[in-house]
Amino acid sequence: MPSPEVLGWLRQRFFPHIWCPGCGHGIIMHALLRALVDLEKKKEETVIASGIGCSSRMPGYIDACTMHTTHGRSLAFATGVKLANPELTVVDVMGDGDCTAIGGNHFIHACRRNIDITAIVMNNNIYGMTGGQASPTTPVGAYATTAPYGVLDVPFDICKLAVGAGASYVARATVAHPLLVEKYIKTAISKKGFAVVEVMTHCHTQFGRKNKRPRPIDNINFFKDNSIMYNKAATMPPEQLEGKIVIGEFANVELPEYVEQYLNLIERVGGNS
Repeated sequence: MPSPEVLGWLRQRFFPHIWCPGCGHGIIMHALLRALVDLEKKKEETVIASGIGCSSRMPGYIDACTMHTTHGRSLAFATGVKLANPELTVVDVMGDGDCTAIGGNHFIHACRRNIDITAIVMNNNIYGMTGGQASPTTPVGAYATTAPYGVLDVPFDICKLAVGAGASYVARATVAHPLLVEKYIKTAISKKGFAVVEVMTHCHTQFGRKNKRPRPIDNINFFKDNSIMYNKAATMPPEQLEGKIVIGEFANVELPEYVEQYLNLIERVGGNS
C-alpha cells in the first residue's frame, strides 16, 4: 500500500488504471512518486510530460503539472517548459518506441544539449498499445505481430545511445529491482543536466505471450535471472553477456547545462546592445 505522502501525488479519481493487470508501469510510477516525495518536491513546481503509448498514460494519474503530448515529441514540449521556467522540476516519461523511433531525433538532441530534464524510458521491447509491433529495442529473434518469424533488426542499446549523444547521467534498472529504480530516478532528478533512466519492464499481453513469458511473474523472474550489474559485466567476455541485461549507472559526469548557457547568452548579448 502506498504511503499517504505518495497517495497525495495521485489523482485517485482516475483509478482503476488503464494498464493491463500485472503491467510493470505501475511499479515505475510508484518508484517515481517515492523519489519525488523523498526529494521533497512540490506538486505545483513539478512537471510530468509524456507522448503517446501505454507508458504515456502515467501523467494522467499523477497530481502535478502534467502534459500528455504527441507521439515522440514530448521532449520538445518538455524543453519548452524548462526554458520558460528553469526553476521547475521536469520529468519526461516515455516508451521505447516513443523514445527511439519517431522520437529518436528529439532524444539524441536533448542528450546533446544537456538540458536539465529527467527522461524515464520504460522499455518493454514492443509497441504495446497499438497491436504488438516490433520496436527499435525488440531483441533479434523475438516475435511480434510485424515479425511473425522473428526480428532481424539489431536493437538499439538505449543507454549506450544516451551516453554517446552526451547525456550527463545514464542508468538502467528493471521492474524486478524497484528500489534501484527509485534510487536512479532520485539521482537523475537531482542531476544538473539531461538524465536518462531506462527501466526494463514487460508487456506480457503483447510481447510476453508471443515469447514464452505470458504471465507477469514470468517476466519478473526473467529480469531477476538475467540482470548483471555494470561493474561485473565490465569484467565478463561478450559471449557470457549474450542475452543478459546490464544494469547500473553508465554515466555520471559534470557538463555545462543548456538553460544556464542560454540565459548567460541572453545576458551577454543584452548587455552589449
